[in-house]
Amino acid sequence: MNYYLGLDNGGTTTKAAIYDYLGNEIAVSSTDTKVINPKPGFTERDMEEMWEANCKVIVKLIEKSKISPKDIIAIACCGHGKGLYLWGKDNKPSYNGIISTDNRAWKYVNRWKENGIEKEVFKLSYQHIMPCQPVAILSWLKDNDKKAIENTKYIFECKDYIRFRLTGKAYGEISDYSGSNTLNLKTKNYDKDLLKLFELEDIIDKLPEIKNSTDICGYITAEAAAKTGLIEGTPVAGGMFDINACAIATGVVNEDNICMIAGTWSINEYLKTSPVLDGSVLMNSIFCIPKYYLIEESSATSAGNFEWILRNLFPEILSNSKNKKEIYDNIDKEINSIPIEDFCPIFNPFLMASNVHPNAKASLIGINNYHTRAHIFRGIYEGIAFSHRFHLDKLKASRDKPIKSIRLAGGVAKSDVWSNMFANIMGIKVDVINVGETGAFGCAIVGAVASGQYKSIEEASNNMVKISGTIEPDIENYKLYNKKYELYKRTLELLSPIWDEIIL
Repeated sequence: MNYYLGLDNGGTTTKAAIYDYLGNEIAVSSTDTKVINPKPGFTERDMEEMWEANCKVIVKLIEKSKISPKDIIAIACCGHGKGLYLWGKDNKPSYNGIISTDNRAWKYVNRWKENGIEKEVFKLSYQHIMPCQPVAILSWLKDNDKKAIENTKYIFECKDYIRFRLTGKAYGEISDYSGSNTLNLKTKNYDKDLLKLFELEDIIDKLPEIKNSTDICGYITAEAAAKTGLIEGTPVAGGMFDINACAIATGVVNEDNICMIAGTWSINEYLKTSPVLDGSVLMNSIFCIPKYYLIEESSATSAGNFEWILRNLFPEILSNSKNKKEIYDNIDKEINSIPIEDFCPIFNPFLMASNVHPNAKASLIGINNYHTRAHIFRGIYEGIAFSHRFHLDKLKASRDKPIKSIRLAGGVAKSDVWSNMFANIMGIKVDVINVGETGAFGCAIVGAVASGQYKSIEEASNNMVKISGTIEPDIENYKLYNKKYELYKRTLELLSPIWDEIIL
């Protein structure tokens, strides 16, 4: 039988998984990757350590799967978008890898908004500017570590760096680079006029040639084979931006549905044959099915906040539980003990980043001595869901047609209570997708197309994706949550004036 290997490099975890042509998960391997925080707002990683982590998970995966590497007929990678990975002229990293939660360049973004540059940029890239995008970080480096840029041979996105290490071939895959503000989304290529607006026109020769997601972008080298256990010459597809992988892994391959991924990032997205040009949404990018644009609202404001709270404030819950399912089952019981109509502390899920203000910080508002841990947990669940709805409201306003369903995956989908909460807060039917590793699974789908198993991503996704359950919203609960959501939005308005005064 033929198998497909997907690699997913997130902000804090490196994962590898193997699937068959029907989408059945054969084995998964993962390892945490160390985050370096040299200053507040800086999130980096050692690029060599990151490469070694990928080799490590592939070796473990092959061992766990008991599959012969000869039967792995295609590999594809995905990774977090934005951020920056610089490869030097001396064939070494020229700076630490910079993760998508990095906020060091926020002042540049504010300046570009104030002086009108962002409006000019939008005409070419169809995007607002984010502090974690390569153009912002490169501008910061230009002022603070110019030698790093001068010594750079290739400017990579996360997964394109890993594919380069696997194959020795330098390419930039279109779905990732189209979210970097270096690409003209009309011409679908790099644009010197666009880069000139950032005063970065000199970097254009450092940007790698653009390829599509299902293109074969090289083959496993002898060196990579020795380090991973893969077979030299195994083809490696272009792969994609991880939110593209999430979309196809949830079966979002046309304009009918919304994809909602609740992990470290709050990912909310849909497909459209034309971009949204009125500036009302955060991001337009090229989807891995090139006839579509990916219309995106996202921020690092999702379930990763809850994982941080458990790890740092309630570590006994983690240490006393056998696995993640048991953790969520126990927390579900606590939350179910609190009626929906009870006032719970209002949680703004901004531990890592924000979708309302670049300097907003997390908060629990309205806590008193009546509240129990269960109230706090319910408030956190609600606040994270409200942050997703904040994004969803913008997406709904930009659509031409009604939403058939939300395809939900990520940490939230592991909790029955949280999944139901999402349906009732959004007021839309939720299809829960039976997939453990969304990014790696999306890569396997692309690998199945690149290898010729399926003719298109649509065909592969339709055959490989499985819906594990459907939740219809309860109209009365929707009304109750609407009142809470209005209060949540009011706290965002009231807190907004103080965030620039709270800078760590």
